[in-house]
Amino acid sequence: MIRVLLADDQSLVRAGFKALLDAQPDIEVAGEAADGAEAVREVRELRPDVVLMDIRMPALDGLAATREINADPALRDVKVVMLTTFELDEYVFEAIRSGASGFLVKDTEPDELLRAVRAVVEGDALLSPGVTRRLIAEFAARSKEPAAADALAGLTEREREVMALVGIGLSNEEIARRLVVSPLTAKTHVSRTMVKLGARDRAQLVVLAYESGLVRPGWLG
Repeated sequence: MIRVLLADDQSLVRAGFKALLDAQPDIEVAGEAADGAEAVREVRELRPDVVLMDIRMPALDGLAATREINADPALRDVKVVMLTTFELDEYVFEAIRSGASGFLVKDTEPDELLRAVRAVVEGDALLSPGVTRRLIAEFAARSKEPAAADALAGLTEREREVMALVGIGLSNEEIARRLVVSPLTAKTHVSRTMVKLGARDRAQLVVLAYESGLVRPGWLG
């Protein structure tokens, strides 16, 4: 059973998400929060699998709340998905760097929301390939001079290659086709790379690919 915490200052939004999620046989709403501070408290108490976190909330916004959750080692397994009104929200970029596993627009289709909740539990973020590529393009535009790549010293050549492909926004299936391997093999390489680098999920792996210099701006084509 996937346990979800809903964090949004609009009660109608929470009610709509709750009705949808609770109707699923494998998902339950473990709790709700009306602001970021309450969300952090509820996460620490309830330890949900996924938090659907609105970016703009009173008291403590979703970005700051995500940073607090991400900074707590005891909450490492909690996945945060940011909720935003617009796909190009100015805070989305920083949200990913702060530890969010991805983001969704609030008017997303119900099936996409359910798929996203299940996907982040499996470590498959950033959710939508199109959104992924926009985020990566934004990261590339803002990225500074990459740090030394010492952090990648423990990776094999194949794992570096796979990480670079994740960094330019390819899914496991696309990586498999590019490397002429099975999707399962591609997924295994991605998982091993995440474990070696201590990445929470695929979103953080993308960030690390840029920050290490393994992927450079302009590689999107």
